[in-house]
Amino acid sequence: MTDSIMSKAATMEIPINSNGDTGTLAEDDSLEQAAKLQWSLDEKVGSSRGTRDLQQVMVSGPNLNETSIVSGGYGGTAEGIISTSSIKGSNMHHSTSSSSMTAEEVTRGVAVEKLETMKKWGFNTYKCTKQMISERFGRGSRTVDLELEAQIEVLRDTKKKYECVLRLARALTNHFYNMVQTQHALGDTFADLSQKSPELRDEFGYNAETQKLLCKNGETLLGAINFFVSSINTLVKKTMEDTLMTIKMYENARLEFDAYRSDLEELSLGPRDAVAMARIDAAQQQYQVQKDKYERLRSDVIIKLKFLEENKVKVMHKQLLLFHNAISAYFAGNQQQLEQTLKQFNIKLKPPGADKPSWLEEQ
Repeated sequence: MTDSIMSKAATMEIPINSNGDTGTLAEDDSLEQAAKLQWSLDEKVGSSRGTRDLQQVMVSGPNLNETSIVSGGYGGTAEGIISTSSIKGSNMHHSTSSSSMTAEEVTRGVAVEKLETMKKWGFNTYKCTKQMISERFGRGSRTVDLELEAQIEVLRDTKKKYECVLRLARALTNHFYNMVQTQHALGDTFADLSQKSPELRDEFGYNAETQKLLCKNGETLLGAINFFVSSINTLVKKTMEDTLMTIKMYENARLEFDAYRSDLEELSLGPRDAVAMARIDAAQQQYQVQKDKYERLRSDVIIKLKFLEENKVKVMHKQLLLFHNAISAYFAGNQQQLEQTLKQFNIKLKPPGADKPSWLEEQ
């Protein structure tokens, strides 16, 4: 019906009078009515079609992969239609390239940082080596603290002597341990012979008892000597060694400080243009940093030397008194005084075989 009305409207003739104006036709009203009818039909068809599309969307939902974006107005060409799948693919490619670029930038940043660290280390090593060679050949000046260096030299000499005492005390412990083991074996042999030799039973019995008593006192003395050796070892290998490590750090800081000080003095004697002044400012900053580090470590060394001396006197006073009393009581045959000496210094002896694992641990 709609097609017939439109064809009729299209084939109507519009008469023109002699003045070129269109005449009044009876079909104008019918043409207008046909147009209104066509518009109402299109609106109904469009609304019903939109209702069906909306119902379909609400039931199944849109397919995002097939959704299109239309550019331009109504009735535009297909050239303005862009598929979202292509946009999604391009976004994924862009994010992948961005992540790869970020990883590459991080790697490059780490490499640059390592290169800068190696550069600074090489530059600092060169300066320190140059300063060391200049000092050895007498062409460079060095910062000297006579009082502190004298204390450091005394400490190094004291450490060597204490290491000698420690070595001799360990040798004494080994020899005395062997003697105690020999006395123990000799006492067992005398006791066995006293059972097998009736005519010499008393003589062998006296000697067996004497050797067993000497063995017991020897084990007590060994406990005192082992405690003495352990305390000296802690003093030498830990306390003194820790102080000497701080002294080594102080000496390295002193060398770096003198190296940057010499560099600053050389630059100060040169020209005073803009480039030279910039280098002097940078050298001044580095000099101040090294000076602060040197003074801080110098203060640490002074404090540690003071505490080390106090600790050394306290420890050695106790250990020398223990060593003297234990040795005197043992060779005097005073078992009671020997045991009292160990109680005085809170030394507990391990029972024989305490270091050996039990039969359950051996399984």
